[in-house]
Amino acid sequence: MAYLQSMPKSETIRLREKHVGAACQLFFRSSPLKIVRGVAQYMYDETGERYLDCINNVAHVGHCHPHVVEAGRNQMSLISTNNRYLHDELVILAERLVKTLPEPLSVCFFVNSGSEANDLALRLARIHTKKEDVITLDHAYHGHLTSMIDVSPYKFNLPGGPEKPEWVHVAPVPDVYRGKYVYPNDSQNEEELGKLYADEVGRICKESKNKNGGVCAFIAESLQSCGGQIIPPEGYLKQVYQYVREADGVCIADEVQVGFGRVGTHMWAFETQDVVPDIVTMGKPMGNGHPVAAVITTPEIAKSFADTGVEYFNTYGGNPVSCAIANAVLDVIEEERLMERANRVGNHLLNRCEQLKHNHSLVGDVRGRGLFVGVELVTDRETRTPATAEAKHVVNRMREEKILISRDGPDSNVLKFKPPMVFSTQDADRLVDTLDRVLAELSGTRRTVANLKLEVLVTPIDEAKTESVLKTNITQSIKSS
Repeated sequence: MAYLQSMPKSETIRLREKHVGAACQLFFRSSPLKIVRGVAQYMYDETGERYLDCINNVAHVGHCHPHVVEAGRNQMSLISTNNRYLHDELVILAERLVKTLPEPLSVCFFVNSGSEANDLALRLARIHTKKEDVITLDHAYHGHLTSMIDVSPYKFNLPGGPEKPEWVHVAPVPDVYRGKYVYPNDSQNEEELGKLYADEVGRICKESKNKNGGVCAFIAESLQSCGGQIIPPEGYLKQVYQYVREADGVCIADEVQVGFGRVGTHMWAFETQDVVPDIVTMGKPMGNGHPVAAVITTPEIAKSFADTGVEYFNTYGGNPVSCAIANAVLDVIEEERLMERANRVGNHLLNRCEQLKHNHSLVGDVRGRGLFVGVELVTDRETRTPATAEAKHVVNRMREEKILISRDGPDSNVLKFKPPMVFSTQDADRLVDTLDRVLAELSGTRRTVANLKLEVLVTPIDEAKTESVLKTNITQSIKSS
């Protein structure tokens, strides 16, 4: 029976293919989901089928949270206008956000998206430092605007991506599992690994200082998301920030995907590294699906921006409806103690995922903080070869089990979990129990294929039969994405 849809799914697909740009891709492209409703950690398709959402970090306090919906509806029924008029929701939101941050971060600019926030952060840094060179991390993604693609190797390194600008300098991502410096080859000590990676940034800073008089900015997600759920080693950001500031640059913490308590122990992920950035950007979870974002910086940097005499105006940034919704999100985080929940459930999820390593050789590494967890799949633990096809198969099989996950990283072999903060220990158990079963299926398939290939050495056998197991158990699933 049709469920909350105005047209058949086939017609929705036809109109999308006709009128929406092909670059705007769908999950499960050959058989896409039509999602028509969301409640808490669940999403429903047009038939009423329910899916456990393990990846939607935008619906931070749960899909369609009643308090957030009511706040938006109530304010929309009163007024929605620009921030050139005084309004209480805006100043209340600014004050509440500032109270969660360390000094001297105290001046807010409101925008509509994380991409806009990072674009404005870069503009603030350029005006304040009067420098151009920007240091970013390999595999980083900071937004879809042209200025952000310029500092996002995750995009400009693609075959059809634009050329990297000369003023952009790419430092190695501090991935201690499969990066430039790893356990145990380079060090058994996390702080030593952190320093090795930080020194790479220090080298760029020194070169920039000698050649161009200094650095404009270092921009990084506090925990790298699209790059593969990377947790920096201890001490990394502290040393990096020191190098950047010695080169007269400012430090930008991109909290668009990892902020608002997702790490569980702290409101902001940069706090886990014991640093204070010069600029913090936030978005995605801030509006629980409504487009609202912010940049928060120091009075000194804000003054440099104002001293240009060029007004900053954003038509929708800081409008009363967006601010009311963001205030409601903060209400829910506080009242439902979602940070505490992220810490408790996240630790449970991480521990359960660690157990998978003992059951499945495909699981090479498990890492995370709070409700930000990555499981890296490899075909060989010694060489740490990425299991890209297997990860793709797992994502599709989990969809068949009505659990939505995704994969990322430079080789698309990292299963990533960033669920709504209302995720429960029961949800975590269902996720890991199902993943355990799916990985066991894959392990069985791999063993069967290996046995068939061994049989070829003993008894003549049709080559097509040898590969049929892979085609039956893996290829069909891969094609469905």
